[in-house]
Amino acid sequence: MYQYDAYDQKIVDQRVAQYRDQTQRYLSGELTEDQFRPFRLQNGLYVQRYAPMLRVAIPYGMLSSLQVRKLASIARQYDRGYAHISTRQNIQYNWPQLEKVPDILAELAQVQMHAIQTSGNCIRNTTTDQFAGVVAGEIIDPRPTCELIRQWSTFHPEFAFLPRKFKIAVNAHPDVDRAATAVHDIGVYIVKNDAGEIGYKILVGGGLGRTPIIGAVIRDFVPQAELIAYLEAVLRVYNLYGRRDNKYKARIKILVKALTPEVFAQKVEAEFVHTNTEAMRVPAQELARLASFFTEPSYDSLSDNPAALSQALHDNKAFALWFNHNTHAHKKAGYRIVTLSLKKTGVAPGDITSEQLEAVADLADKYSFGEVRTTHEQNIVLADVRQEHLFALWQQVSSLGFATANIGFLTNIICCPGGDFCSLANAKSIPIAEQIQRRFDDLDQVYNIGLLDLNISGCMNACGHHHVGHIGILGVDKKGNEYYQVSLGGNSGHDASLGDILGPSFEAEEMANVIEEVLNVYLDNRQINESFLQTYRRIGIAKFKERVYA
Repeated sequence: MYQYDAYDQKIVDQRVAQYRDQTQRYLSGELTEDQFRPFRLQNGLYVQRYAPMLRVAIPYGMLSSLQVRKLASIARQYDRGYAHISTRQNIQYNWPQLEKVPDILAELAQVQMHAIQTSGNCIRNTTTDQFAGVVAGEIIDPRPTCELIRQWSTFHPEFAFLPRKFKIAVNAHPDVDRAATAVHDIGVYIVKNDAGEIGYKILVGGGLGRTPIIGAVIRDFVPQAELIAYLEAVLRVYNLYGRRDNKYKARIKILVKALTPEVFAQKVEAEFVHTNTEAMRVPAQELARLASFFTEPSYDSLSDNPAALSQALHDNKAFALWFNHNTHAHKKAGYRIVTLSLKKTGVAPGDITSEQLEAVADLADKYSFGEVRTTHEQNIVLADVRQEHLFALWQQVSSLGFATANIGFLTNIICCPGGDFCSLANAKSIPIAEQIQRRFDDLDQVYNIGLLDLNISGCMNACGHHHVGHIGILGVDKKGNEYYQVSLGGNSGHDASLGDILGPSFEAEEMANVIEEVLNVYLDNRQINESFLQTYRRIGIAKFKERVYA
């Protein structure tokens, strides 16, 4: 992973000192709430329903065990003993005291971490595949590209006050997209052209929220050296033409739709002519320098399926289920990618305690070269586990509550904090997730249903990405009461699609019954080996609507 140099560290330390002074001036009354707001937002601090919320940047989801231990220490000392993983791979603390946030930032800086640009109208954390660099089939490792974008976008003077927040995702796998790249303001797909050269296909104008839109391709191929110049051209067009009079119409997706993708692309190309100077091109040696931070660890020469693993899989059904569903093939023989599920029933999806964080750090040191990854689906990955160690690891994660064998299935629910924390939420999300998890607590039933993404958001801001869930749930307000709208057929992969609204919303206590009826329609109509999404796309919404509202 990327390591700070003295310049990086100086920048972060200076930001901590600046924010400490800003906070002191606010607390002494020298700064008004309106004056202080942009300062706290630039440092990741929101004011939520009951307390401030601090969002910590986890660049492209990468953490060292040292950093995980620091996150655990902060959770214990400054919060209520837990942290929350967001759908952008960041870490959030829900209960810090405002006056203590400068101290938290100072502690983060000790381990090369910060909260810079995790909120506000700026370029946010660049996300990517949680299996980046370790999964077979990638064109190249996307993490150096993510780091390039991070360094370009951090403190960029032109893009510190955009019309609205801005999100970028990078994907390098031609067959799988685990980063929901198509629903970002900019989606960067690493591709090869006919000449075998590596470059980037660029989508612009994706996003969820009040106006969900799948991004449009505006350039099929940008050479590696010209990526930053092209991204700069996109941002300059957005900065120039994006609306600032109405925050609900300020995202780049609204601009692209209003202009049409073709006209927007023409404006970008015109700007690119001026932007694509020699000074803006990324030299090959800089690309090599960034790639040097993401070299392979010291893998041993191993073979797949060692005898000890085969025996454990034969002897222990629970371990075999976990192996099949919570581990993934690694590009190196003898290794496996392991996902630790943070979706145990009764626990808010994505929440992790300080004790669990410390245990994860220990597991990373013991089994995975001291590296930890957070995921878009609010779980944790140990990317480099020897196959011969999997049974011992499973025993340990079982005792920690991380071994629910549900990755890719119904109960691996993406869920925003909702009305339990967020002041923007119309309804609670966490109790709905738990209600559904309890209804479908039989894993045999879950496996019979098959692969399925269920996403829950507490409001139209769509932090739970409900629009692209195979089943999506949106909390809505009806005269002060909490109701829930259901959508079907969304997808966040390469064939991205937005869900169709099923119909009128439902009361909270009905939700598990509604989801069960939806799934019964699928089970009654599916063909052999057909997934929920495939069945929905084949038969459409009418049968689901008829059954649920009967």
